[in-house]
Amino acid sequence: MDNLTGFKRSCYCGEPRIADVGKTISVCGWVQRRRDLGSLIFIDLRDRTGIIQLAFDESTESEIFDKAFSVRSEYVLAATGKLRERSSKNPELPTGDVELDVSDLRILAQSETPPFEIIDNCSAGEALRLKHRYLDLRRPILQRNILLRHKVTKVTRDYFDENGFIEIETPMLIKSTPEGARDFLVPSRIHRGSFYALPQSPQLYKQLSMVAGFDRYMQIARCFRDEDLRADRQPEFTQIDLEMSFVDMEDVISMVEGYIQRLFKEVLDVEMPLPLPRLTYAEAMSRYGSDKPDTRFGMEIFDLSDIASGCGFGVFSSAVQGGGSVRGICAKNSVVTLSRKEIDKLTEYIRGIGGKGIAWIRLTEDGMTSSFSKFMSEDEMKAILERAGAEKGDVVLIIADTKSSAVLSQLGALRLTTARKLDIIPKDKFNFLWILEFPFFDWDEELGDYVAMHHPFTAPMDESLQYLETDKSKVKAKAYDLVLNGIELSSGSIRITDPKLQRRVFELLGLSDEEAHKKFGYLLEAFKYGAPPHGGMGLGLDRIVMQMLSAESLRDVIAYPKLQNASEPMTNCPDTVDPKQLDELGITLTEQN
Repeated sequence: MDNLTGFKRSCYCGEPRIADVGKTISVCGWVQRRRDLGSLIFIDLRDRTGIIQLAFDESTESEIFDKAFSVRSEYVLAATGKLRERSSKNPELPTGDVELDVSDLRILAQSETPPFEIIDNCSAGEALRLKHRYLDLRRPILQRNILLRHKVTKVTRDYFDENGFIEIETPMLIKSTPEGARDFLVPSRIHRGSFYALPQSPQLYKQLSMVAGFDRYMQIARCFRDEDLRADRQPEFTQIDLEMSFVDMEDVISMVEGYIQRLFKEVLDVEMPLPLPRLTYAEAMSRYGSDKPDTRFGMEIFDLSDIASGCGFGVFSSAVQGGGSVRGICAKNSVVTLSRKEIDKLTEYIRGIGGKGIAWIRLTEDGMTSSFSKFMSEDEMKAILERAGAEKGDVVLIIADTKSSAVLSQLGALRLTTARKLDIIPKDKFNFLWILEFPFFDWDEELGDYVAMHHPFTAPMDESLQYLETDKSKVKAKAYDLVLNGIELSSGSIRITDPKLQRRVFELLGLSDEEAHKKFGYLLEAFKYGAPPHGGMGLGLDRIVMQMLSAESLRDVIAYPKLQNASEPMTNCPDTVDPKQLDELGITLTEQN
């Protein structure tokens, strides 16, 4: 095995160009492949910047030629030579016009045959690739993803630094105050029987930083939530966290919009016109059935309740009479794709998420077919089609329920599923959207009462204060979410800093003074000593990068992610620990049946 004595890399593999022909350069990297043509050997050498071709021919010293013959895929090499123009160029590579006529070749490390091929379109399953994540990360597409993520963090720090923000690290071992997802708990050896929690967000510490007078705080913070995983969730994630003093909602929104504009321009060279579009929560739900709508396509929800209220179709009329609604969506030019069989599949999907079914109308070349038209008058069917804006070739899908919230959420899900089936969602658009005027309280069916929709430090809108004790359904929050292509990127709010108002909110949420003091006493104590008005938000860094790259999963933009069962196959964690460690912590495990 060779070493690097006397060798110094002069450039990365992906950097040389035709203008550099004649220069002597030195490169290092991994063997992508070796091609043996008898008197000629070519090696594609790869590093994080790209690939360069190494050439060995009759003019190459025999010792170096033999060494080149011995290398295999994923060997680590160092090579020096003169750059020359390729006789057979490769237009698919940035370095495809040149090759390195090697005069010094060193084998720095050998490699066994990898368990899968190190290429972008790798056929190996994700479980195998994650088991050998260090090899998976050698694939160019993942390296580009991680490098773009690095650029995003750099632009983030630059932008907020230029706008007067101070990066402050907040603790990773904190007091457990679960307010939604479960905390990850860390037992204390010194304080036996007591536990730290890993932070779900730096929320309370960043508010305390405002009380401390730092005025503008930001942090690229690691956060943890012990919850079930999805494609856009991980148990540990990274948040671009910020807080500002002496501001209102518009100040925070303006600051974040400037960041988004700067980020997309510098990283993707995409112009993002400002201001970003806005919808109230009520508008988003009524038009899209979601508080994080994907606005890259239409298919908006329309209300048929007035038409259906006195019709002869009992499913419709009873839903309206029971206090609910009848609403639908119109899938344009979909009659070929949405056959009766496909509509049956959509119906099963809706039943799977708690719905009762779908009523439908198909407008074919031969006329109209429908699952319910025999119960309706001609005028009623005509009114429905007019409301839907339906024409020949379209399919109308309708849902009815005695709970309007259920109708909207089911249609929101149906809208997305149908759009994916029709393949009408543009892949090259970035549709940002602010959602404002969220309800302060959310009705909980199981509890039969209102609960907080946000964390308990979110301020109610000034005009809603009069309804706090009298009509919770009318209370709106000074909260704002930023959505991109149907994914929630961030949420934020203006905070409560008035101790009297905070006490009122705690009481309405069922928190006694004793409970509030036990959970949040240190923050309430701090507010006694001059808390400035403040607000902020947290943006999901992983989700931003995922959307910028149009990646399918967060695992594609995180270097060492977890699987859906929250395990990491590479290191085999979580794992059992030595009983002695448990003894030191005073922990006894119970057997699971």
